[in-house]
Amino acid sequence: MEMSTDKISITAISSISPLGVTLEEIWENYQNTDHRLTLQEIDKEPVWTGRLSQNLQQKITDLKESDSKYQHLDHSVLYALYTARNAVERAGWKSLERSNKNFGINIGSSRGATGLFEHFHEDYLKHNRTPSLTSPTTTLGNISSWVAHDLGTDGPEFSHSITCSTALHALLNGVAWIRSGMADKFLVGGSEAPLTPFTIAQMKALKIYASSKNSSVTERIRSYPCRALDVMKKKNSMVLGEGASLACLERGILPGTLGVIEGIGYATELLEHNVSISADARCFQKSMAMALENTPKEEVDVIVMHAPGTLKGDISEWNAIKKIFCNDLPFLTTNKWKIGHTFGASGMLNIEMAILMLRYQKAIQVPFYKNTAAPKNIKKVLVNAVGFGGNAVSILLAKV
Repeated sequence: MEMSTDKISITAISSISPLGVTLEEIWENYQNTDHRLTLQEIDKEPVWTGRLSQNLQQKITDLKESDSKYQHLDHSVLYALYTARNAVERAGWKSLERSNKNFGINIGSSRGATGLFEHFHEDYLKHNRTPSLTSPTTTLGNISSWVAHDLGTDGPEFSHSITCSTALHALLNGVAWIRSGMADKFLVGGSEAPLTPFTIAQMKALKIYASSKNSSVTERIRSYPCRALDVMKKKNSMVLGEGASLACLERGILPGTLGVIEGIGYATELLEHNVSISADARCFQKSMAMALENTPKEEVDVIVMHAPGTLKGDISEWNAIKKIFCNDLPFLTTNKWKIGHTFGASGMLNIEMAILMLRYQKAIQVPFYKNTAAPKNIKKVLVNAVGFGGNAVSILLAKV
């Protein structure tokens, strides 16, 4: 294959989530209509969460215990370390000579070290002091720094938080660095470990969390606690999930390319409310229009929606899509009904979902949403993410 240098490709993607680790395992879990959410007791109350399996939790424990320096790291950092190792190995970057390991790293998180923050704060309230590692292990920047240390890279590394669109903003940054000529490769994505009492209490205070009342085992099997993309629902149904997802970006179209970034879009709404998203999500209208600037709308086969499972969040994005595509809607899908909302990691998990649909040429149906006809050929997928503050990002991916 002749390499094209005017494109930017995703040459590898890796994640850790309730769906698993390998792309084959993740795709297999997308094929059934079962959700991966479980009831977890938090503050003596049952709460729906998207937790990693016990097997994956053990892998993270093994990583933590493999190096004395890693034993004091938050799970948000450990998830990123584990995922980054897999990503660079799949991309072939692991075997690069030290002189060529200057690829950039941009890994973000909405909440950062939630577990350690709560642990250290509780300790402070009891003893009126904090351990010496409190600050360095809870700084948001330590995610990318530890990944750079673990991989032995010499390139630029930075972290950021743009709430739930963090991972896709990391992708935007990687694209910008590569297009500028300042880098040829970038590792981008997000990591989140938000299943802590205080973080879940914050979501409950917003009255957007899924109810766990009357959740018998039988009901848990046949129903869906998170009704993401159900625009007819009457109650908020957001569920938090944990995990990380990272992608390797490279200049050109290479033999191992999984998908080509054909369009990028971004927009921010004026702050009119704490959540700051209008009834027809003007930020999404702008970001999608920007991403589709050089692409006819009818060429979009599937849209992977942000769809957090909230009343306003789901319907506003759906309204925005209607505004852009009118009556010719593409196939709509999301993964939050299955794994929960992973905050800063969610956008890259959406990218992974899009890449899998491009790879296997099959659209993933949301079981309780009446969709348009599934496309016979999937050539282009539009991926959305937005966070508190109305920071929307849209990425158009194309099959090679």
